[in-house]
Amino acid sequence: MKYNSVFDIIGPVMIGPSSSHTAGAARIGKAARNLFGQEPTWAKIHLYESFAKTYKGHGTDFALVGGLLGYEADDKRISKSLETAKERNITVEFIEDSAAVNHPNTARLIIGNASGSLELVGISIGGGKVEITELNGFDLRLSGNHPAILIMHNDRFGAIASVTRILAKYEINIGHMEVNRKDVGKEALMVIEVDQNVEDAVLKELESADHIVRIAKIDS
Repeated sequence: MKYNSVFDIIGPVMIGPSSSHTAGAARIGKAARNLFGQEPTWAKIHLYESFAKTYKGHGTDFALVGGLLGYEADDKRISKSLETAKERNITVEFIEDSAAVNHPNTARLIIGNASGSLELVGISIGGGKVEITELNGFDLRLSGNHPAILIMHNDRFGAIASVTRILAKYEINIGHMEVNRKDVGKEALMVIEVDQNVEDAVLKELESADHIVRIAKIDS
């Protein structure tokens, strides 16, 4: 089976009951937190088809919230994540959405706090593996075979050059790169697959590059 997202995750170790509905859901939530870069204070979670019908019985609800809290799929605290979120004053709303989707295990997470918000769509494709197919309205098309850097930036002259210049400085080779924008001069998304995991020091330098808004990395 071929996976098309950098968020494809392999690993049978998890808190049950279901690899698709629990482990996969936790990894979708964790991906949202990682990309947001901090813990949200509120979350609206749209669930579709199979997720919408069985999320309480299969633990999809506490798994998604556990991921938002930063828990891994095998963290024993994950089963108490709904209570923990309430203790931390994180407001969570689950919405059983009847809109048509391409996969039965689909969730749309809209999360935020006083400083901003983020929206992504994730699907659990089985065995704890997930794909993130949309981020803030941008489609993601990644092989999932390499580490990646996701960079939200302003669509301005020099933004791409400033990023590639820093990667070249640290001899980080780009295997694949895509840039999408919503409109000229508006928000844009740079998705870069690289040949090795990127150190945090490099990310800090990238964050200071021209017109960069937010950066997240996905290690192999």
